[in-house]
Amino acid sequence: MNPFEVETKDVNSYFMNWSKMYSKPYNKERTSPFTKVRVILMNGTEFESNWFLHQFARHCDEPEIKKQIAIIRAQEQQQQKRIASLKPKDENMLETTIAYEQLAIELTAILAQNENNQDNLNALNFALLEDFDHLYRFANLLKMDYGIESDFLVGKFTEIMPGRPTIAEHRYPTDNIKRALDNSTADPQSILISNIITAAEQQTMNFYMNLANFYPNDYGRKLFSEIALIEEQHVSQYESLKDPTCTWLESWVMHEYTEAYLYYSMMKDETDKYIKSIWEDHFYMEVSHLKLACDLLKKYEKKSYKDIIPKPSFPKLLKFGENKEYIRQVIKNTVYFTSDQEDYIESAKLPKNALFFKHQRTLNADTESVPSHQVINLSIEKFGQDYRYQDSPHPIKELDDRHTDNTTVGREGLKK
Repeated sequence: MNPFEVETKDVNSYFMNWSKMYSKPYNKERTSPFTKVRVILMNGTEFESNWFLHQFARHCDEPEIKKQIAIIRAQEQQQQKRIASLKPKDENMLETTIAYEQLAIELTAILAQNENNQDNLNALNFALLEDFDHLYRFANLLKMDYGIESDFLVGKFTEIMPGRPTIAEHRYPTDNIKRALDNSTADPQSILISNIITAAEQQTMNFYMNLANFYPNDYGRKLFSEIALIEEQHVSQYESLKDPTCTWLESWVMHEYTEAYLYYSMMKDETDKYIKSIWEDHFYMEVSHLKLACDLLKKYEKKSYKDIIPKPSFPKLLKFGENKEYIRQVIKNTVYFTSDQEDYIESAKLPKNALFFKHQRTLNADTESVPSHQVINLSIEKFGQDYRYQDSPHPIKELDDRHTDNTTVGREGLKK
């Protein structure tokens, strides 16, 4: 599929009325978990587009470009409202959170298995285990506070058990900045992947940042706040992979191309006919936006879209499915790792004066006060063991005990 060969209407013909903008919500009991994660992914993609275009407008002194940005930004807002309204009113905030974490896990695993750039791959696998652990923490909170077990919510496509313990995920900020791609030589798939995962993690970060203080009890409020800090680290890591030398117009073209790619992928993968029709509508809208951005690139920078996207046909489409064995292998091979500047290393191999240890001693000086640890302790106290859904024993012996929450994996060497 080459989006530049798709016929579209004039951009102004894509504005929606209220009836079209307000969607029929999905049924939370019968809808596929993968439909729910597609809704979250595309909601986040639209937020990323809107946020980017606001930043572009604030750094642009050309009136024509600012006016065209305003038009596209308004349509992206309408798309976001249409997607956001798919969430049903009877889905509580933690049920939605479980879907957010399932998206983070499955999307990251899929992207990692299609990534050839080693820096991108390392970053994906590293954060994958952290989102995996977040699902486990939130699932225990959901069972404690609502009596709901999350294996049904994830359709048993995703296991629920510890990853790299959340307490071990807090790092000094500079350890989250990685080597950037050079778009002139990078595989187009790698460029797409960095765009997609940055938008998805940013949506999760924003969701938790805004949601934390709405939770009805203190340990839930604290857990959302703690994990929001980790999502900030993930956004910092992923956005640092993107080529910072691109111009604003080049970046806009890549944003629109990424959106078109994602909507086409969602359309091909979707099982719900009603929601599939929304993905199809939005695909044509995004192709129209893409063409407009390319016209502006040509007018103001004298560049063709082929200078930015030399192979415009979409690479392998994004398709959701089960990734249990891949995730288990990543846990087995990298759970003890932490981040050390641009690279990754087992925490036990860090020097005793490493910034990671200094930051851990500042933030997590009192292990028992760490919210992610408290939630599991409360769950064990209430039910006699933690809540999990796993197909076989945990691949890491230290994380297989359901009666004790491990706080040392990934923090080895802290007492040097």
